[in-house]
Amino acid sequence: MSTLRGRGRVEGLPQWDRCAVMGVVNVTPDSFSDGGRWFDTTSAVKHGLELVAEGADLVDVGGESTRPGASRVDEDEELRRVVPVVRGLASEGVTVSVDTMRASVAEQAVAAGAVLVNDVSGGLADPAMVPAVAAIGVPFVVMHWRGFSQDMNSRAVYGDVVTEVTAELRARMDAVVDGGIAAERIVIDPGLGFAKDAGHDLSLVAHLDALHGLGRPLLVAASRKRFLGRVLAGENGAPPPARERDAATAAVSALAAHAGAWAVRVHEVRATADAVRVARAVEGAAR
Repeated sequence: MSTLRGRGRVEGLPQWDRCAVMGVVNVTPDSFSDGGRWFDTTSAVKHGLELVAEGADLVDVGGESTRPGASRVDEDEELRRVVPVVRGLASEGVTVSVDTMRASVAEQAVAAGAVLVNDVSGGLADPAMVPAVAAIGVPFVVMHWRGFSQDMNSRAVYGDVVTEVTAELRARMDAVVDGGIAAERIVIDPGLGFAKDAGHDLSLVAHLDALHGLGRPLLVAASRKRFLGRVLAGENGAPPPARERDAATAAVSALAAHAGAWAVRVHEVRATADAVRVARAVEGAAR
C-alpha cells in the first residue's frame, strides 16, 4: 500500500506524488503543545507562511483546543480566532484546511478561502455539519471519535482497537455519505490520542494497512501526542515536553508515509517534510 494508488485522490484538492504534509496553526491559548504562541491573527498567518516555506503542502487552522480535558470555546470566539487567519493564508495562495467541529465555522472558513474541513468529531458534534459540508462541496475529514475532550479518556476501552476503530470509521463514513458528502471527497483519520491510550495508538500506527480497507485516503495526526511521550519517557517515567517530541513525530511520519498515508498532520514541518520525501525516494528505488 506504499504507493500513490494506495494513498488515493481527494476530489477538490491538489494531488501530490507522495504523502502530503499538513502543518498545524493553533489559534488558541490552551492547545497542548503550542497554546498561545500564535494567538493573534498576524502571528498566526506569519507562522502558517513559515510552515509552507519549511515544506507544508497545506495548513490546518484551528481555534479550539481538543486536548484531553479541554473545555469548549464558544462559537463567536472560535469564529473570531479562525476566519481572519484562514483569509490571510488563503490570500497568500496557501491551501488551507479548517479544524472545527462547528458547521457555522466551517461555512465561514470556506467562504474565507479554506478548501478542506477537518472535523475531529466526523460530524457528530454538530448535526448541521454534514449537511453544511455537503452543500458547500468541499472535502471532509472523518476522524474516529467517541466524545468530547472532557471525558474522552474514559471511553478508551477496546477489545481489539484496530478492528473496532476500523468498524466505527466505516459506519461513520457511510453515514456521512448518506448525508450527502461525496465519497470521493472523504478523508479518514484514526484519531490517535482521542479516546485511546498509548498502546491503542501504537497498535493503530502498526496496522495502518487495515484502515486502507475503508477505501479512502488516510490522514495520520500523531504530532507530539501523549503516546510519543510515553515511548520517550525517561527512567523516572516522566515524558518529555510536547515540543521535544518532534523527532519522534518525524519517525511516525516516515512510517505512515511508507504505509501509504495520504497526509500527516504535524506542528514542526521541516523534519517531517524531509521524512516523507525520503520515504518517497525509497518507494521509487524499490520499484
